[in-house]
Amino acid sequence: MSAMGSRIALLASSAVGLAVFLWPFFGGGQPGAATAGAFGIGTVAALAAMELVAGRLDTRRLALLAALAAIDAAARAALVTGIGGFSPIFLLILCGGYVFGAEYGFLLGAVTILVSALVTGGLGPWLPYQLFASGWVGALAGLAGQGRRGRPTRRDVVVLAIVGAVLGYGYGAVMDIWNWTYYQASPGLGFRPGMGLVAALQHFGRFYLATSLVYDTFRAVGNAVMVVVLGTPVLVALARLRMRLHAQVDRALPVGIPDSHAA
Repeated sequence: MSAMGSRIALLASSAVGLAVFLWPFFGGGQPGAATAGAFGIGTVAALAAMELVAGRLDTRRLALLAALAAIDAAARAALVTGIGGFSPIFLLILCGGYVFGAEYGFLLGAVTILVSALVTGGLGPWLPYQLFASGWVGALAGLAGQGRRGRPTRRDVVVLAIVGAVLGYGYGAVMDIWNWTYYQASPGLGFRPGMGLVAALQHFGRFYLATSLVYDTFRAVGNAVMVVVLGTPVLVALARLRMRLHAQVDRALPVGIPDSHAA
């Protein structure tokens, strides 16, 4: 599969997630937990399989993905709730996506949440939504880092800190769609099945501003601070790993055969 094919697969995966999140805005509640779970885990597994078949996710990169997800899950286990919406889990997702690309970032975000849920006992109907939301954090960080080469610079840290802050709000907003469908007490904020699209958007906007904006600010600021404080060594380490993996692939290829692992 070419780089374009991988990008199309990522867009298709994101379209599935978007449909799951937007379900309530078109008359119904959230899809059933089993349905959402099948969509979430099935989509992540399908994207991983496509990347494996294409050779863009070889055994070395797969091992690195597992190691990063395990480290991140341990960090989250140490501070599950964080301060407000802050969680240390997003640092490696942001940095990994920025260095290794959008598809790898999506898988890193989703796999990290899955491993973390298994470690912390956080399995529940919210999990498939977290898979997509965290996957998008990694994917968008990958798009922000697209085309960068060489040793990470201060500019990379600044760009990624801004991306982390914006995605701190974005992650909270999309996850609030799931929360909002269970909030039906207030006629001006709550969700009710069958409400029109305009009314649903108005209710959700008021719900988010009233219940989550301040909470998500802790996540946005926390993401930016983590990247500013720890981003340089993490980005440098990941960039070296990427160069080493790329060099190992080059040495293994016969002369004249192009490297399909280049992001």
